[in-house]
Amino acid sequence: MAKLVYGIDDKPRFPIMVLAGAQHVLTLFGATTLVPLIFGPAMNMSPAQIGFFISCVYLSMGLATLLQTSSFGSGLPIVQGSSLSFIPPIMTIIGVYGAQGSDVCLQYIGGSLILGGVLMGILGYAGLVGKIKRFITPVTVGPTIMAIGFSLAPVAVGMNAANYWPVSLAVVGLIFFFSLGTNKRYVNIFSILSSVVIVYLICLALSLSGVFEPTHPAYVNLSSISEAKWFQFTGLAPWGAPKFSMIAFGAILAGFFAVFIESIGDYYNVSNACGLDDPDEKTINRGIGAEGIGCALGGIFGGVACTSYTENIGLIGLTGVASRWVVRTGAVLLILMSFIGKLGALVATMPSPIIGGCYIALFGIIGALGIQALTRADMGSQRNVMIVGFSFLMALGLPGWVEGQQDMFFSYGIAGQVIWAIGKTAMAVAGISAGILDNVIPGTDEERGITRRNS
Repeated sequence: MAKLVYGIDDKPRFPIMVLAGAQHVLTLFGATTLVPLIFGPAMNMSPAQIGFFISCVYLSMGLATLLQTSSFGSGLPIVQGSSLSFIPPIMTIIGVYGAQGSDVCLQYIGGSLILGGVLMGILGYAGLVGKIKRFITPVTVGPTIMAIGFSLAPVAVGMNAANYWPVSLAVVGLIFFFSLGTNKRYVNIFSILSSVVIVYLICLALSLSGVFEPTHPAYVNLSSISEAKWFQFTGLAPWGAPKFSMIAFGAILAGFFAVFIESIGDYYNVSNACGLDDPDEKTINRGIGAEGIGCALGGIFGGVACTSYTENIGLIGLTGVASRWVVRTGAVLLILMSFIGKLGALVATMPSPIIGGCYIALFGIIGALGIQALTRADMGSQRNVMIVGFSFLMALGLPGWVEGQQDMFFSYGIAGQVIWAIGKTAMAVAGISAGILDNVIPGTDEERGITRRNS
């Protein structure tokens, strides 16, 4: 992990703050944009509708990040972005209401996010979350975070990097060089941003010169920029008034359950990356409360659910920039991107192999952060080795089988849909497996890693 260049309370000079904030935006861009790009075609949305949907997502994620980094949230430098954990339950909602059109689907999605988000917010702000953190130990958090990072390998490789390996590997190589191959302070800070900009400009030059044809995976198509509006405002409930149903609410709970464990682990990891003590109950409660309200904001502003972004925590570890002011600047940039259509369109021209290169570097860090979380527990204990090994194996193997049994699970109604959504999510499987075993099998506080760590 890089030595801290800016601590959590440090406020860098404005140019540095903007560039470092932009680096956070670039880091979350792929996944944040990927989620509406998955849902849009599933709802038969037009390209214009999908572009507008993406703007709604940017606005809600920016607002959620500002809330999380404030005194109403954890106050930690945690970016809130589109959650991949909500893809299965939201696809379930689309499957139920898809025949009624994309607007109706998004109204039910919005309603479920508002209900689930308010519930999660109540659990957090009422102080209930911090009281149960004893039951969520590093033995539970470790496999969950590992499952997040390593299960995303197909996203990094299959959906992005493998589209054109030379570009992806160029990004990875530059990231390693800028972050580890030199001791220059500002080169380390902007390792991701520098790598992306350099490779993007190369792809742009090759596209304009005709070397990369329009069908090439690394081709940069600028036509969408000229077609986009300069200014737009997505507004409240842009798809219509939210609709509420128990089917949608029941399905969405699976996503909230998954991010609950993930986020608590993230609070510990970001505190470690920032050189802070472990988060106390108040910090955890406010963080979960803010995430719930952030998800509700996503429903209100026509976006999707949000969660803390582990890859941006990895960025802190990679660059040594832990300032919450930098993260807030990134949030403001996201909001501005939602207002300026051409700016969002420019970011959307990023070829998938470049995004894949970033993901290869960052998702590995996420998995490693899970391993790092396990170092708090006694991994010389046969008890812990068996729990972690079983849980991680189930996380890698069970979701594929569950996904193939959709008809069987759905035949049991809402309960079956919820179980299906949880069972096909690797991080949920890891968290549930490890959480149950860790709390059922006897173990000492030291063995389970409960003993508080101070800096």
